[in-house]
Amino acid sequence: MKKKGILNDRLSWIIARLGHGDRIVVADCGLPIPDGVVRVDISLVPGTPSFQDVVGALAQEIKVQKLIVATEMETHNPRNLEFLRRSFPGIPLETVSHEEFKELVRKARAVIRTGEATPYANVILEAGVIF
Repeated sequence: MKKKGILNDRLSWIIARLGHGDRIVVADCGLPIPDGVVRVDISLVPGTPSFQDVVGALAQEIKVQKLIVATEMETHNPRNLEFLRRSFPGIPLETVSHEEFKELVRKARAVIRTGEATPYANVILEAGVIF
């Protein structure tokens, strides 16, 4: 049995397969997930697990070189935006329109659907390298 880190087998498998520049999405429970993109649905009930729970766990497992969020997060969800900045200090954070964000989701390796039920609680994590 795995002793620490992410225990979800599918999510752990996806993380292990990430290469430089690959992207995964952490999504609230309302973000549409396009057909053809791997879905890891870990939602249980509204709010569980939270966006912050999942992003916090991923921050410990993935070398991230860039974050992408919807511009709307700045006004509609500043608490989670500030959490991202604290969780990934010094990592560039790009903002795009929510419509453009949804288009970028189509090219992601996977979408992790959380139980988060606050607006625009979505982020694209772009994998970096550890060397």
